[in-house]
Amino acid sequence: MNPTYDFTGQVALVTGAASGMGLAAARAFATSGAAVALTDLDVDALKTATDELAAAGHRVLGLPCDVTDEDQVAAAVDHTVETFGRLDMAYNNAGIQIPPSDAADEPAERFDRVNATNLRGVWACMKHELRHMRTQGSGAIVNCSSLGGLVGLPGRASYHASKHGVIGLTTSAALEYAPRGIRINAVCPGTIDTPMVSDMIAKGELDRAEAEANQPINRLGTTEEIAQAVLWLCSPGAGFVVGVALPVDGGYVAR
Repeated sequence: MNPTYDFTGQVALVTGAASGMGLAAARAFATSGAAVALTDLDVDALKTATDELAAAGHRVLGLPCDVTDEDQVAAAVDHTVETFGRLDMAYNNAGIQIPPSDAADEPAERFDRVNATNLRGVWACMKHELRHMRTQGSGAIVNCSSLGGLVGLPGRASYHASKHGVIGLTTSAALEYAPRGIRINAVCPGTIDTPMVSDMIAKGELDRAEAEANQPINRLGTTEEIAQAVLWLCSPGAGFVVGVALPVDGGYVAR
């Protein structure tokens, strides 16, 4: 049984919210009473997700946004505040994966593409969320790093570089903003049963049985389990938690 939270009167923003971990977090925030702004690059999937939550009676706003474009990020954050009046919580979840590659052979374009979304995108989101939160003197931000932000794996140098970078952004900004009433942390999912992971399995880039065996809990994680970690990090229950990179990985890094 999951804990329950009361975020009534608060506003959350979730990037990459049209599917997977982002959608699970948006649902969880909305169910807990928050007004939620959902952003995503996939306009059709974003509309479906937003319509689903609106039909359930939640206060939601769907905002198409490419996090690699800082102007779009700034506009989405500003629109959220203009619509709901404030911004209390943010889950910067948008991210991409790239095919595995020998580090000596990987094209620069792939390095630039994965870092533009996974690292620069988180930087841009956090930057513009903080602009509003520092005026309020309150807020909680959770950045999505990864198991790949804590360890290395062959063939994954560029992806893991982007996720290690998210932790560096998180810890440094957390120290800067904790005295101003804003908590910043990161969540580090292990292998989670998401559309991205399903696509990797379908392409032969990931073996499901091996991925399950690599996590001591012997299964893939669920998107709802990541959402619950995000909500806890945003809640008063985590009021003394600052600058943490929280593994939610079925025990992978504990081995």
